Amino acid sequence: MSLMRIDRFISERSEYTRSEIKNLVGKKLVTADGTVIKKSDIKINSDTVKVIVNGNEIRNQKFRYIIINKPAGYVSSTSDSDGTSVMHLLPENLRTKDMFPAGRLDKDSLGLLLITNDGDLAHRILSPTRHVSKIYIVKLASPFKSEYINLFRNGLQLDNGEQCLPVDVKGAESSEKLAFIRLHEGKYHQVKRMFSAVGNHVEVLMRISVGSLVLPETLGFGEHMELLHKNVESLFSEPDFDHLCSKFSVNFSAKLINNRS
Repeated sequence: MSLMRIDRFISERSEYTRSEIKNLVGKKLVTADGTVIKKSDIKINSDTVKVIVNGNEIRNQKFRYIIINKPAGYVSSTSDSDGTSVMHLLPENLRTKDMFPAGRLDKDSLGLLLITNDGDLAHRILSPTRHVSKIYIVKLASPFKSEYINLFRNGLQLDNGEQCLPVDVKGAESSEKLAFIRLHEGKYHQVKRMFSAVGNHVEVLMRISVGSLVLPETLGFGEHMELLHKNVESLFSEPDFDHLCSKFSVNFSAKLINNRS
């Protein structure tokens, strides 16, 4: 049994501050297992307790893992200093003060983004030594050329002289201007710069997987889905690139061409 002060329990799992929690307790708006809480420093069993604050249940799971199908126009940040944060895509009951995007997608990019408060997991995902793969589908300005396959696989050099690791790339069967690309590193604007280096231009970029964690086909732009910890471990396994591309080539063509938000 893990005993914890109820104000700490609520604070770690919500956006409420300790002072706000004390105020809510004073208004009899906090219950634990159906009992109205009268003091904010009372200790509870954090493993099994059911806490209700102002009508909303506070989940007792400390770490949360939420995937978002990011629309264009949102920034991968916890603040609104550079634009509207992706955190606004989450309902209030899924936010805590320590939630953040584990990785980035550019403001105009779409697709899979993981939001969590598990710093250790985020470090494992972002560590350069892990080489966690990320697969994107891109809409190009000009048709995909088969010569890109060997150029990317041999390690393309960017316009500033930076050398890229070998990259898998292939055209989509459903459209001559759609392509899939798998990276094991994360240079600044890498996908766009790689296609620019071969004389093409990325019009739309959408991430569809991180490791073997795949964006669900039913998850619309701006929608979210909470993951169990056991599902998050799939981040560190490698998907079958060809199989994933064949699965997504038809399903996401229309979205990329006709619906970017």
